[in-house]
Amino acid sequence: MVEENQMGMNGQQGLKGVEVNQVLTGTVTRVDEKQALVDVGYKYDGILPISEVSSLHIEKVADVLSEGQEIQVKVIRIDQGKDEMIVSKRAVDAEKAWGELQKKFESGEVFGVVIADVVKGGLVVDLGVRGFIPASHVERHFVEDFSDYKGKTLSVKVIELDKEKNKVILSHRAVLEEEANKQKQKVLESLEPGSVIEGTVQRLTDFGAFVDVGGVDGLVHISEIAWHHVEKPADVLKEGQKVKVKVLKVDKENERISLSIKATLPGPWEQAADKFKAGDVVKGTVKRLISFGAFIEVAPGVEGLVHISQIANRHIGTPDEVLKEGEEVNVKILDFNPSEERMSLSIREALDEKQKQEVKKEVAAYQVEENAPGSMSVTIADRMGNMSDLLKKFKS
Repeated sequence: MVEENQMGMNGQQGLKGVEVNQVLTGTVTRVDEKQALVDVGYKYDGILPISEVSSLHIEKVADVLSEGQEIQVKVIRIDQGKDEMIVSKRAVDAEKAWGELQKKFESGEVFGVVIADVVKGGLVVDLGVRGFIPASHVERHFVEDFSDYKGKTLSVKVIELDKEKNKVILSHRAVLEEEANKQKQKVLESLEPGSVIEGTVQRLTDFGAFVDVGGVDGLVHISEIAWHHVEKPADVLKEGQKVKVKVLKVDKENERISLSIKATLPGPWEQAADKFKAGDVVKGTVKRLISFGAFIEVAPGVEGLVHISQIANRHIGTPDEVLKEGEEVNVKILDFNPSEERMSLSIREALDEKQKQEVKKEVAAYQVEENAPGSMSVTIADRMGNMSDLLKKFKS
């Protein structure tokens, strides 16, 4: 048993076996609005003022303590004349907290805290001492309203600790970033060039789109979005959209992933194989003029060559005598090899084909007219003359 009549650190005569600054374990016997009484096993209960209950501001003692609860308190003042002993729970909690927080700070330990209050600039937690999570350290993204965070449990790390200034700064964002980095490394290790996976469009820029592939963003360059020319990524994609991507390159050292959406889609020549065949007459657009001919686009990403000899029914010196870039023309497919992405075209034969079709229509119309009632008034000579003209057209 502690000896009687020990002197407290402030020079006061202590109660039986009790000194100022002594830590005692007791039971809460009564809870009032602004104070509580604690039975520490001595002559009378210790008085625990509301200001000594918690490191945080509280409205009433009942918010923290209840009758019958066992707590540890520190004796902070003894008044023999009034038979009064003032104790503090806050002082005991703080002393324990600083030691534990120092260990957590040095080890980088992640631990859970319950948000006690939302204040200007961040969140407050009770660690035995007041802990503060600045707004910029709550999440990885911007949060406009923190009101929903009160009572919520967050995993945090101590990022700043100063006992002299009673300063404890915590960060939830640091925990999230650490988890994201671990996930990133895991994904970087698992991705293989050539593999096709599903991702989500996270962000659109002028030069491409960032796609989330398992917690890591990879870049789809604007040239890899589609087989046709894309002016702006936003014209084709939208944020949140699910897309299939092919992994082109993984740079583990610099943590960069190059992706392609167009590589997962049928190429223009693959699509053209189902659409075109030799002998077809199709519409196209003059894309480029060169000395020996012109390149005509007959479908997005599919161009064929019209040799200069196949441009007109007459001799021309250069293609620009007849054609201009951007002009729409009819072309006949002479040869088509989709596997080698080659197509030979002819404007001249398309013109001949058109003329032949027109002649066939005229012949058919003539035959209908000949067989119509009253057609006997047409002389044999007239018939022969008309037929001769049509045949000349056809042969030409």
